[in-house]
Amino acid sequence: MIIRPGSIVSPLQKFSCLAAVLVLAGIASAIAAEPRPDVAVKTKYIDASVTLDKQIRANAPLADNLLAEGKHWIEKNRADAAKEFKTSPELFGEGRAWTFERSYAQTSNVGGRYVSIVRTDYIYTGGAHPNTLIDTILWDQETKKQISIRPFFKETADNGPTLKALRDAAVAAVKAKKKERGIDDSGAINWYESVEPTLLKVGAVSLAPSVLAGKSAGLVFHYSPYAVGSYAEGSYTVFVPWEAFRKHLSPQGLEIFGGDRPANTKPGSE
Repeated sequence: MIIRPGSIVSPLQKFSCLAAVLVLAGIASAIAAEPRPDVAVKTKYIDASVTLDKQIRANAPLADNLLAEGKHWIEKNRADAAKEFKTSPELFGEGRAWTFERSYAQTSNVGGRYVSIVRTDYIYTGGAHPNTLIDTILWDQETKKQISIRPFFKETADNGPTLKALRDAAVAAVKAKKKERGIDDSGAINWYESVEPTLLKVGAVSLAPSVLAGKSAGLVFHYSPYAVGSYAEGSYTVFVPWEAFRKHLSPQGLEIFGGDRPANTKPGSE
C-alpha cells in the first residue's frame, strides 16, 4: 500500500500498514534466528551444509572435531552427487540439486566431562520424501575424543545381559510412547526387529541430564523415522532411567549415573 504525503489515511489503512510491518518484522526475526551454517557447499548438483549450535561452537576442540567430520561427510556426498550428475543428469531435473544438511546439537554435559551431541542429517535426492537420519556422539572433555558408552558398563558383549536389558527397556519405552500418541502397534510389521542387543544396533544413545549436579539420570534413545515405525510416525526419542540398568554399571558408570530428570524436561527431548 502506498500512502502519498498529505493524503487522508483511514483507520483501516493504518491497521493494514501496521499489520504489514509486523509481518515483515516477524519474517526478518525468523531469518535472523536461523543459525548460519559453519560449512556450506553449493553447486549445480549439491546444496550441502553443516551447522553447530552455540554451545558446541564455544568448545573449540569439540567444534574442530565435528567440523572435520562434517566436512568429510559433505565431500563424500559431493563426490557421489558429481558422479551421478555426470552419468544420470535426469536425476537432477529442473535444476534441482541434491540436498544434504547436517546439524549438531549439544543435549547434556555430565560432570563437565561427558558431552552428549545429537547429530541430525536431512537428505533429499528426489523421491516421495526426504530422509532424516539421527545419530549421537559422546565427547570426552579430558581425552578430547569421541567415545562410546562401553566404560560405563561391566560388559557390553553382543547379545549379552547388558545390551539385552538396554534393548528391552528401549523397546518398552518406544511402545509406551506410541500408546501416548494413539498409534496402534499391533500390525503385521515387527518394527522392533532392527533394534538388536548390540552396541551399534540398540539405538543411538545420549546421556540424560539429572537434577543431581555432575550426574546423568539415564539414557535417551534416539530413533530416526522408519527405525521403529512408519515414516508418518516420525522419529522417536525415549528415556530409560538409570535404575533400569543399574546392576550392569561399572564403577565408572556408578559415578556418573544418579538422580531424576529435571521436571522441566520437554516432551520429545526427554
